[in-house]
Amino acid sequence: MGGARTALFCWAFAKGRGGKFVIRIEDTDQKRSSDAASVGFLKDLEWLGIRWDEGPVYGAPDGSNVGGGPHGPYFQSERLDIYNHHIQRLLDAGTAYEAWDTTEELEAFRKESLARKEAFRYRSRGEISAEQRAAFVAEGRSAVIRFRAAITPVTIPDEVLGYTVLPAGEVDDFVIRKKDGFPTYHFAVVVDDELMRVTHVFRAQEHFTNTAKHVLLQDALGFRRPVYGHLSIIKNPDDSKMSKRDKDKVLRKAVKERALTAPPQDTVSVEQWTEWLASDNVQLSLDAAIKLAEALGVQLPEINVDDFRRSGYLPEVICNFLALNGWSPGGDVEKFDNAFLQERFGLDRVLKTAAKFDRVKLLAFNTDAMNAMPHDVFVQRCRAHAEIFRPEFLAILDAAKFTLLMKATHERSKTLDEPFKGNMFLLESDESLPFKDDKSVRKALGIGAVREEGVKSGLEHLVAIRAIFEGCTWEHAAIEHAAHEYANAHAAGKIGNVAQPLRVAASGTTVSPPIWDTLILVGKTGVLRRIERCVQWAESLH
Repeated sequence: MGGARTALFCWAFAKGRGGKFVIRIEDTDQKRSSDAASVGFLKDLEWLGIRWDEGPVYGAPDGSNVGGGPHGPYFQSERLDIYNHHIQRLLDAGTAYEAWDTTEELEAFRKESLARKEAFRYRSRGEISAEQRAAFVAEGRSAVIRFRAAITPVTIPDEVLGYTVLPAGEVDDFVIRKKDGFPTYHFAVVVDDELMRVTHVFRAQEHFTNTAKHVLLQDALGFRRPVYGHLSIIKNPDDSKMSKRDKDKVLRKAVKERALTAPPQDTVSVEQWTEWLASDNVQLSLDAAIKLAEALGVQLPEINVDDFRRSGYLPEVICNFLALNGWSPGGDVEKFDNAFLQERFGLDRVLKTAAKFDRVKLLAFNTDAMNAMPHDVFVQRCRAHAEIFRPEFLAILDAAKFTLLMKATHERSKTLDEPFKGNMFLLESDESLPFKDDKSVRKALGIGAVREEGVKSGLEHLVAIRAIFEGCTWEHAAIEHAAHEYANAHAAGKIGNVAQPLRVAASGTTVSPPIWDTLILVGKTGVLRRIERCVQWAESLH
């Protein structure tokens, strides 16, 4: 969500000034990069309505293509020749050099600095002769390329935090090309910002001091400097950093509490399980984490954009809420759309301090938007949500029943997923529907209750109403009329004494959509069989 907010601010700033919003995939870290993650990132942005003018080409769900442009390729892993050209420029100028240190040697250098109570900063250890270079190659060593940083004060420009000057010598001779032949982040972004004609860069505050390295590289390469703005991080309400690791912590805690020694079936492989538990630095993939969470019966915190999408939040609400996490439009305005943000956004109102991600407030925003939504739009958007995340409901509900379910749940739905998450009983087979053994269910069925003489229990009402329903036309009016007639004759006119046992039989609990809608959704055959099973189950509890 932090990355999405950064993209949102970049998009709003550019579009509000007639500029272009550029996306590039910084995938030079081979251990952390994947095609799936890149596509997921683009999918999330497109869903949020944050479309890029230049960048990787992405086929949007509406059939259009987003991206492209004259300054590609937009994947850094495809730009190695470009980076190598500019690295060679620095080598030729003597402002970059090969460094052949091993991991062990670097660790020794760090310990020496620690012993002197100094911060470790790498500096060139002199020229390497041709003979020494040949010896290193013969040993099987590989070299990195380091930038020879000028030992001068460095001014870090920033439109959010203000200008800062680093004293001379604070920036060491940092790596610009790794042993695997890929450039580091610091070098690649400097080259790309120049060649892609980037004028403004907004990114997280954790990159603030890195900007000193970028400024030195820009000067050495003869590049112009973009305008920088460093944004505060997003924190949880408890002041901890909002992180993808929050999910991992929940899963590890659940596994530890259950003392599991093997993964639940159909979740993750034994190899993945073993590797994951062996190190706190290893995290499961999103799909694996979701499967494991479902098997363990735990709720993962929403962290990624796709988590909130899966939970049924509206993209326009997320953008509205994210904008408020780090920026203020002023005038006590809280509810606005992306068009408003595009028109009003500026760095002068970006907050310097960390934002608190208040999930309660986000849900309240989403609830308000859901309640204000016309019913036909609600049905349409819930169907689109179901096509991706709840296809099993579309498989059992025809168009009429789907619309009925949406009508029955609209007023109390806070997200697009609640009409489905709250009605999982519809997916249960009539033979396997579980009945919840709790106080409210026992009360509705009359289990263990002392009754006045001549007053039927909920179970007795079920048996009787089932016989009536067998000959009933399965339509709203007919079902409701038959139930009211029965209630007037056998339940002193108290329809609730009949409806609530019916609700338990049809759904397994005392909570469902309006009872007549529930019966129509389950269907006549299903209702009759579920009543029969409910009676059998309840009698087994006596």
